[in-house]
Amino acid sequence: MKVIVQIPVFNEEETIGAVLDAIPREIPGVDRVETLIVDDGSTDRSVEVALAHGVDHVVRHIGNKGLAVAFQTGLDACLRLGADIIVNTDGDDQYPGEAIPELVRPILEGKADIVIGDRRPQQVRHFSWTKRLLQALGTWVVRLTSGTVVRDAPSGFRAYSKEAALRLNVISHYSYTVETLIQAGKKALVIAHVPVQIREVRRKSRLMKGMWHFVKRQGATILRTYALYEPLRTFFYLALPFALTGMVLLGRFLYFYVQNPGSTQGRYLQSVIIGGSFLLIGFLVFLFGVLSDMMAGTRRLIEEALYRVRRLELALEGGSQSRRHDLAQGVGHQPVLLEQEATKEAPSRQSQAPREPPRDDSELAGLAQISIGLARLAAARGEYRRAAERLQVAIDYARRRGDPAAAALAAEQAEWYRKAGEQTS
Repeated sequence: MKVIVQIPVFNEEETIGAVLDAIPREIPGVDRVETLIVDDGSTDRSVEVALAHGVDHVVRHIGNKGLAVAFQTGLDACLRLGADIIVNTDGDDQYPGEAIPELVRPILEGKADIVIGDRRPQQVRHFSWTKRLLQALGTWVVRLTSGTVVRDAPSGFRAYSKEAALRLNVISHYSYTVETLIQAGKKALVIAHVPVQIREVRRKSRLMKGMWHFVKRQGATILRTYALYEPLRTFFYLALPFALTGMVLLGRFLYFYVQNPGSTQGRYLQSVIIGGSFLLIGFLVFLFGVLSDMMAGTRRLIEEALYRVRRLELALEGGSQSRRHDLAQGVGHQPVLLEQEATKEAPSRQSQAPREPPRDDSELAGLAQISIGLARLAAARGEYRRAAERLQVAIDYARRRGDPAAAALAAEQAEWYRKAGEQTS
């Protein structure tokens, strides 16, 4: 059982050392605890300080991409490093590292997929009354939209099981806290809470530029995510005012028509026109909801396919001893993930590689097609050895299916990738 504590970092040289020092290296029921920071384009000495305080892994962004992107990058990196539980905390030292054993306990006991550190905002004295009010209101809205019992929706101190991390996909570029909760509720992931005591952050928040800015961005995220998972209900609510207004106006016309048929044709004609228009608009909006709901069914299938692909990718990497060499480069005794450098080197590797022979993938189906897609993605990044490993699934699948021609085709392609890897290494 491995726990990796990930910390998104942007110019946190003054506090990142204290955050890393507070993380316990031994947790009951856990074999290994590692730390990972996601350097989101820091311009100070955050990475150097983190290395001096014993961080195990570093993932770098080229430039500042935002908290949500850094969070997703950390999840992906932790999964590729073999994490069974991923703990997310902030680099500003507001969350207590000593509370991590309690945070991961519900997951270890099999009682939860996600555990949130409940700051109990109404009891935090250094929060202003407006912040307490807005956080309570936001948490209530998230409870309604997600269908979960959330106590502290904006809290970033969380633990995720491997299963939960595989199923979550952060789309927003602003913050992950609200979006992941709504996704968790719609995907029937079990959420638990652990009370924590936070520390006051002296510096100005980099995420919240102002109360109105925060409310606007979080509100947009809630609306977008809810509409993504409940499009029919969302468009029904949008269509309802138009439909009701139209029915009231048409009802007004019918009422007077029944009362005095001879005098209604001219006097109340406007009710028919406006009421009919509103009713038509309501119908069209609802029709958009029906179409969106059909598209949402396709999206759910795509999400399930993505989930299976990610599991397949981890399974392929799990037994490979070269995984760490592909992902990590040593700094002293500490492996450090430097994905941006791998991205920079990819074009030069591709220019040195021999021309790829023609292929016919039509004979390979199902799982084999997925492994071929992953192999091509790895080859596009210049990672030819990893591409050859990906194709092993296609080879095994074709052999189990009793298709020697397809197995030979995949094996030939894998051999080409191995030779390309030797020539470009």
